[in-house]
Amino acid sequence: MADDGSASASPTGSVSGSPSPSPSPSPLPSYPELIKAAIAKIGGPNGSTKAAISDHIQASLCSGLPADHAALLSSHLASMSSSGELTFIDDLYSLPLIKRGRGRPPKPRLPGETGPRRTPSDGPRRPRGRPPKPRDPSAPEKVPRPRGRPPKSINGGSAEPTGEKKQRGRPPKVRPQFAEVGFV
Repeated sequence: MADDGSASASPTGSVSGSPSPSPSPSPLPSYPELIKAAIAKIGGPNGSTKAAISDHIQASLCSGLPADHAALLSSHLASMSSSGELTFIDDLYSLPLIKRGRGRPPKPRLPGETGPRRTPSDGPRRPRGRPPKPRDPSAPEKVPRPRGRPPKSINGGSAEPTGEKKQRGRPPKVRPQFAEVGFV
């Protein structure tokens, strides 16, 4: 047998001379995921404090927390609240409310369907409302009337005043004239 300086293989398949790979610890979830899970779990109606979030993360991950856990938590809370992933009001962190848009939600698309449902080759869009009635081409053209109520006619026929202007409201009550009565 020739020894060419290479390490001999052991029966298990590992190369002798190199340390056996230690089982890698399970990777921790990222801090934003831990923070969101903690707020969702313990979040009251108003939110959770930084201390409560930290305690929940420490309790859920008994070991494996980095030494600078407090600094990491603070920096991630600050960046998440500035980016809008969390809301920060009165020293309480909470998940933002999901607001639904107005109106009816869009219909679900079929698998494989992409783009808008209506294509420009479909033709022009129909206008809203009821379509107009068909017009007779031999009929005389209608003269449009002005909008609104027509003015009142004065003195039965013409709409123009004749000089005397009518007062507004109810006319005053006419009182009969009495002759002077002398007392004896």
